Amino acid sequence: MLLRAQELSSIFSISSTSHCTICSNHSPSESLILSMRTAFGPLTLLRTLTLSCFHPNSRHIHRHSLLRTTSVETTGRVPRFLQRPLSTSADQLAIEAQNCGLEEAYVESEGFTFDSCLASTDLKHLSSTSFEVKELEELPEQWRRSKVAWLCKELPSHKPATLIRILNAQKKWITQEDCTYISVHCMRVRENEAGFRVYKWMMQQHWFRFDFALATKLADYMGKERKFTKCREIFDDIINQGRVPCESTFHILTVAYLSSPVQGCLEEACGIYNRMIQLGGYQPRLSLHNSLFRSLVSQPGGSSKQYLRQAEFIYHNLVTSRLEVHKDVYGGLIWLHSYQDAIDIERIISLREEMKLAGIEESKEVLLSILRICSKVNDVEEAERIWKILQSGNEIPSQAYVYKMETYAKVGQPMKSLEKFRQMKSPSTVAYHKIIEIFSKVQEIEFAESLMIEFRKSGLKPLMPSYIDLMEMYLNLGLHDKLGAIFSQCLEECLPNRTIYNIYLDSLVKIGNLGKAEEVFNQMHSNGAIGVNKRSCNFILSGYLSSGDHVKAEKIFDFMCQKKYDIEPSLMEKLDPVLRFKREVINKPMRLKLSKEQRETVIGLLLGGLRMESDENRKNHIIHFEFNENLPTHAVLKRHAYDQYHEWLNSFSKETDARNDDDVIPYRFSTIAHSYFSFYADQFWPSGIPMIPKLIHRWLSPRVLAYWYMYGGHRTPAGDILLKLKGNREGVERIVKTFKAKSFDCKVKQKGRVFWLGFFGSNSTWFWKLTEPYILDDLKDILKPGGQTVGNTMVETPNINFDSGSGSDGRASNYDDNDN
Repeated sequence: MLLRAQELSSIFSISSTSHCTICSNHSPSESLILSMRTAFGPLTLLRTLTLSCFHPNSRHIHRHSLLRTTSVETTGRVPRFLQRPLSTSADQLAIEAQNCGLEEAYVESEGFTFDSCLASTDLKHLSSTSFEVKELEELPEQWRRSKVAWLCKELPSHKPATLIRILNAQKKWITQEDCTYISVHCMRVRENEAGFRVYKWMMQQHWFRFDFALATKLADYMGKERKFTKCREIFDDIINQGRVPCESTFHILTVAYLSSPVQGCLEEACGIYNRMIQLGGYQPRLSLHNSLFRSLVSQPGGSSKQYLRQAEFIYHNLVTSRLEVHKDVYGGLIWLHSYQDAIDIERIISLREEMKLAGIEESKEVLLSILRICSKVNDVEEAERIWKILQSGNEIPSQAYVYKMETYAKVGQPMKSLEKFRQMKSPSTVAYHKIIEIFSKVQEIEFAESLMIEFRKSGLKPLMPSYIDLMEMYLNLGLHDKLGAIFSQCLEECLPNRTIYNIYLDSLVKIGNLGKAEEVFNQMHSNGAIGVNKRSCNFILSGYLSSGDHVKAEKIFDFMCQKKYDIEPSLMEKLDPVLRFKREVINKPMRLKLSKEQRETVIGLLLGGLRMESDENRKNHIIHFEFNENLPTHAVLKRHAYDQYHEWLNSFSKETDARNDDDVIPYRFSTIAHSYFSFYADQFWPSGIPMIPKLIHRWLSPRVLAYWYMYGGHRTPAGDILLKLKGNREGVERIVKTFKAKSFDCKVKQKGRVFWLGFFGSNSTWFWKLTEPYILDDLKDILKPGGQTVGNTMVETPNINFDSGSGSDGRASNYDDNDN
């Protein structure tokens, strides 16, 4: 049945805009946007489907100063953006993007809280332009019309591989005009994935000529479906052609990134937003400004503080575009400033003055932010003024008590801090942490111990921060017996971590109990969830040198050289006489080499989704360790991987060592570029894409499977095991055969580009028995199959129906490797 072109004309209008020449001689902030209209020459047998074409006003991109401020005039009327509830903020943005929805960002308790009136002004439709498509009935040959109509009907119903095979069979006769018509038809019937694959296949043909209008329309449709990866791919194609994408493409791609919970999407959204202004010369809609700003401050303060410059840039654009600045934008900026390590007092004063000029009262969130700033800069006078304002309200937030307690402590008045603590009706966990920290620092033993007893009886969790404060107080006072007792008590009530072990190890070395210290050090080293770091090694090295055990001191020295741990200068002075005869060895760099455990671990992580990057010549390669903050298994595994590959990490990834912070391990770190990783890059990442090696059946040892499970696996609520895998179908079949050879079966399900291997019933039990010896101790309760979920340690697992066959579902999982 032939498809009529008249049906096509009723729905298609391609969004576009004037194209701009990219001038490499200018920086992004100084680029002069040169407008030029894209002209489509008249073609015979073509009908033009025309809509309005948007042309941005010719203007310069001003150099933006993040500290630039502007007063906002107040009027007697209620601003338009206050007339709509917050629940429409995402919906309003979706209207702008033509039905591209924006999910509400999850706001944690420490995130900045917006009220219910952050919305945008009245909106106009996004710009669009003309698009020319050939009539099917106007094709000169009947056979061509029949074949094109058949492809329009057939291609959307096939899987990607079959679709490509069908297109390859048409190479002798098919043209770009035919492919354009097919791609447009697929978009018409909402088979956008098929349209995208036809477009990508068309780009690989020798006769292809870039079609800006088609690329724009396809990018917009992919973005509306939140397929940000494919939308970004077309966006980059447009940039690579020397064109500037349409305003709609910038807008929709930013929305698609904001709609995704995947790590890194917020940073990408910021990058697209910035390029929209600096490269495209566009003026984003008010709702886009507000939605991006809201996403920046919706995370906990410690996570959001890195976005201060971006938030200031959004504010600058609001002011220079003469758009109304919502009160929560002011509040959000002050909130971000309050979490910075170095407080910019002048900027905060400026923002508060601008709020006053705009007639905006300081909300409770703003007052709390000011109180947090006072606790950092020791401003008791301003803190008292803010406290009186908060007292005039209904109820004082618990955070305000904590900040007031900290302010008094900073000026040497801990008893006033205790007075504020006692005024709380129901002290929170954070309040207990703060008051115990205050009295531990001033070494008031009786107060600290009594407060700790009260904290334990309250049933609040976690207790670990307060235990650490008490142990550090005992260490500084030389009360090593009490320190040992509190250490044992901590192990009974809390999961152990490296910080308390390091404090206990330091105490044992100082009192000369080297035997116990060596036992504790070995226990830390053997426990992958705890591990040792440079502090641990320096402590035990100091003990060996003090006791004159030079043989063990040399072994620790060699271990520290292997892991590239820094040795304290005072210890190096003691080591010099011991290692004088090995001076040449000391100065000679050690050759990096992966151990057997490291080799098996990296294979398991690569199967689970670890990413590699190679240089242009594929001589040197980098391993990128990326962990998901929302997965409890990754929170434990990242520390173990960081310690295990410490000697391979680049200097940027080792910033944690410089801070001597045991608890802050980044969720993303990378190795140095090295040729040693060539084997893994050639086997698992040839041509820069993930693949399954042909010899994978030789490498599936129990340790490999264990790390694959910990990194890319999940335990379902029913107690079964799922493993995530990216690669080709042939490789998956080889892995399945290997499992069968190990006497347990698995089911396979493909979702997008990701394969899921499911182990059910007794098969999950056998898999667990095989891998349990290599699972980290802290993860065994989380990952053990069968039984009930322990506490709230499990996150939502992928919804995969293995009974529906192993074909593609058309959508990927909700994790980092999703097929957007």
